[in-house]
Amino acid sequence: MSQFKRPRSFALAALAVMCIALVAAGCGGSSSSSSGGGSGKLSLVAYSTPQEAYAKIIPDFQKTSPGKGVKFTQSYGASGDQSRAVAAGLPADVVALSLEPDVTKLVDGGLVSPDWNKDKWHGFVTDSVVALAVRKGNPKHIETWADLVKPGVQVVTPNPFSSGGAKWNIMAAYGSQIEQGKTPAQAQTFLQAVLKNTVVQDKSARDALQTFTSGKGDVLITYENEAITAQQKDQQLDYVIPDQTILIQNPVAVVKNGNTAKAQAFIDFLHTSTAQKVFAEKGYRSTDPALVDKKTYPTPAGLFKIDKFGGWSAVNDKFFDPQNGIVTKIEQGLGVSTAKG
Repeated sequence: MSQFKRPRSFALAALAVMCIALVAAGCGGSSSSSSGGGSGKLSLVAYSTPQEAYAKIIPDFQKTSPGKGVKFTQSYGASGDQSRAVAAGLPADVVALSLEPDVTKLVDGGLVSPDWNKDKWHGFVTDSVVALAVRKGNPKHIETWADLVKPGVQVVTPNPFSSGGAKWNIMAAYGSQIEQGKTPAQAQTFLQAVLKNTVVQDKSARDALQTFTSGKGDVLITYENEAITAQQKDQQLDYVIPDQTILIQNPVAVVKNGNTAKAQAFIDFLHTSTAQKVFAEKGYRSTDPALVDKKTYPTPAGLFKIDKFGGWSAVNDKFFDPQNGIVTKIEQGLGVSTAKG
């Protein structure tokens, strides 16, 4: 088992129209930055966790020739909510979301080109893995997935019907059992036990982190980079990377009918070593293998991809279908909302 420790939403889619008018004033966690000039504007709509990385990457882009004078508005929130808000009319030039299906929805709506993921990175801009954040010193001795279902252990994870990060968490928990040779039925029973021990399901990964750092729960299922970000902000937590966990791959895409040339230039910049090093500083695993420090980011022995379960389209149908999904039924049985907002 690999373990190491280091010191250290957007509004619902129904409110999207209101936010369109107010985005420049900060609706839904949006912000703006500029370097003067008049070379264009870009609206970045992103999931909640990479905000700190973009806070540094955007000024770096603005120092380049393609980025000179480009002004930004930014919005951060639960990935599913952000995707639905853009589909409902929230202005966006670039979407940086938690998982591929949240971009696919925009392709289906004619807002993103069908070939958005045909580059050599397959549309992904960062990688991470699902980790277990614990209290400083790990007083509950949480080392493996099995520890999450022990009596008295309180789990925090976002709601998978608003948060893309939560879907990664769910599939990491389920897949950890398959990776250990358990049957799908046994893995489903394990997942139900994890969710039964879950005391809070917030809208987004960032909200879940805030809940955990405020003192709720014994363990937070989260992105590795979120745990690292919290440590960099001097939050008192440690984290464990289980032997069996999932590779998180986060997509980025240009939105049609916007400033597509500048949007593509910004995405191109995100793949440069300059930007990828910033992502690495903020806890992400670079999409460039040469930039991944294996000492800081060791590869878990049982690392698997979503492809293990047929990819996100199959997973969404089987696990998160609004009527018949495995997770839908578990959550409803526990009295948890499965509404998408």
